[in-house]
Formats: sequence, C-alpha cells, structure tokens
Amino acid sequence: MKLFKLSVLFGLALGMIACTEAPQSTVTDAQDQGTARSAASAKGQADLRVLYVAADGFAYTDENGELTGVTVEIMRDFVSWFERYHAVRVNLEFVEETNWQRFYQRIVDAQGGVFGLGNVTITEERRAELQFSPAYLNNVAVLVTHNGIAELTDWMDFPEVFADLEPMAFSGTLHEERIRGIRDRFQPGVDIHPAESNPEIIDAVSHDGMYSYIDAYNYWRAVEQGAPLRHHPIADEHGETFGIIMPHSNDWATLMVAFFAADGGYRNTPRYRQIMETHLGEALTETLENARAQDASGGL
Repeated sequence: MKLFKLSVLFGLALGMIACTEAPQSTVTDAQDQGTARSAASAKGQADLRVLYVAADGFAYTDENGELTGVTVEIMRDFVSWFERYHAVRVNLEFVEETNWQRFYQRIVDAQGGVFGLGNVTITEERRAELQFSPAYLNNVAVLVTHNGIAELTDWMDFPEVFADLEPMAFSGTLHEERIRGIRDRFQPGVDIHPAESNPEIIDAVSHDGMYSYIDAYNYWRAVEQGAPLRHHPIADEHGETFGIIMPHSNDWATLMVAFFAADGGYRNTPRYRQIMETHLGEALTETLENARAQDASGGL
C-alpha cells in the first residue's frame, strides 16, 4: 500500500501548504483511525487518515510522483477551508487500498477522523453502514461492449446483438446489480465474470467478448486512450451521485456539509470547475455537469 502524507498549515487568515511523501506504511487495517473533531481544538492539531482507491482522474500519481486528482484536491480544499476559521493544524495522511470491497469495509470499521475516496455511490442502504459527504459528482453509468458490436437500440434485440457476449461486473458495486438484472432477464444461468478493477473490465470488454457497466468517466478515458469500446445509450443509468465516505464515529461530517454549502455551494465555484477540467478534461466535465443539471431538474 502506498502512503502519502500532506501537512497543510493555515493561520486564521493566511497560510501556506507543504507536501511531503511519507515512508511505506506498516499500519494494519484494524488501526484505521484519525483525530476526532471534538479533540482537535484542545490538541491544536488533527491527524486525518484518507483511504483511497486509485482511479484515473480522481486519485492518481502524476508525472512528478505527486498524489492528485478530483477527490484528492476536494479533500485538500476541505482542509484549507476548515483551517481558515480554526486555529488547528491538520495533517492529511493518504493511504492507498487496492481492493474496493476491502477499502469500503475498512471505512465501515474505522474510528474517528477517517475518510474514504473511492467514487462510492450514495445509497440509503449504505447510509446504514457509514456516512456520506454531500455529493461531489453526478455520475452516468454506461453499458459497454467491443465497438464491433452493433448499437443496441431496442432491448428486445438483446439476445441477438449480445449473443456471443458474456457478462462481467465489478464485484460488490451497483454495476454488479445492474449486470445481474440484465443477465437474469436475457441470459439466465450464465455466470457473471467477477472483476476487481475498471482496467480489468475495460481490457476484458475490449478483447475477451464481455459486456459490462462502467462509469461514464471510465468509458471516456478508455476511448481517449484507444480502447475499442461501444457505449449503448439505451442502457444509461442517471441519478447516481458520489460522496466521500466516513465511519459513523467520524464527527467531522457536519463540517463537510458546511464546506459544500459555503459561498453559494462548493460545486458552483470556479475552483470546483477548474479541478474537474484539470483532471477529467473539458468535454467529460461538461457531460457530468449536464448530468447534474438534468438530475436537479428531474429530466433525463
């Protein structure tokens, strides 16, 4: 597991940011914990642990070896916002987890000031297990195949169009539920091939006769990099939102809500748009922001 450590120090009005890379972590899963907000003021500092699953554009290492991405920078902005108004030094410890299901469970089991960046879809079922920040992104889930497959324009044509394809899904995600629904309707009895990463899915769809659901940003990035994928718009799933996750013992959640609401809404600021365009590109940013506008208006 990779470990990055960010020390961000602000005074009440002015500040500077210092970023250092820490040595390889030897901390076990059971030790995921961070400073409680209730203890931060008394201590004058807080150590927050941020688990992340690497994802191109969202949490990745750039050409300079620095951890960055949409969710990483949003987390840093939250810390900067907090420190402007509190005489507390905040240290952010970024820890990579390579398995999404293990990442999720580690957040459920964590104690205190621990956060998770893994593009986790906000659902009521998951709220019973952990806390979510306000949504930082509106997602579109897309059904993909190899681009040699004709576009599916009528669900009744699925048995013919997808006759030579097998289902694959990212285990433990809503995409797996979607694929299971399609499988049960059109290919009962066929096994769903399990996957543990989006690159694994994209490679299998591109070369091994699979079909799957992935997030729109993963599809765009894959196509930009030359993957021979076809998107089937008839199967688009709108209405999903992603949030930063926290264990129920994390008492920073109310501050996270205040951060997203400040100054007319964080997602309405030029800074948010800049982060999105820097790490996802202008075209994909426009697509995802259009999805947000459609969801807000109730349209599809």
